[in-house]
Amino acid sequence: QVQLVESGGGLVQAGGSLRLSCAASDRTFTPASMGWFRQVPGKERDLVAAITWSGGRTYFADSAKGRFTISRDTAKNTVSLQMNSLKPEDTAVYYCAARTRWAPVSTRDYPYWGQGTQVTVSS
Repeated sequence: QVQLVESGGGLVQAGGSLRLSCAASDRTFTPASMGWFRQVPGKERDLVAAITWSGGRTYFADSAKGRFTISRDTAKNTVSLQMNSLKPEDTAVYYCAARTRWAPVSTRDYPYWGQGTQVTVSS
């Protein structure tokens, strides 16, 4: 079972930036797509951004458009989420996810998940 390990979370002031990274434990793991979700207590986990592994097609939630960028490094099997102009409402636990079978880039159906990393944006 492949493990996904997130890094890069932390505390930042509103307007600041953070970069989240996610690496698969198995270097031979080849995803079809990877995504970033976030969750706040009492709410469902929401898809923030996703990217297909071949072709690099991307999806962004409306809340992320224009502020977040997702990228992947196919050689290192990593995916990153660059978050700029952060707002207090971006505060959440961010999860990396991966799937190995094709699905539309906007799919919320992912079988592999990381443990999550906390992002806190202070006002």
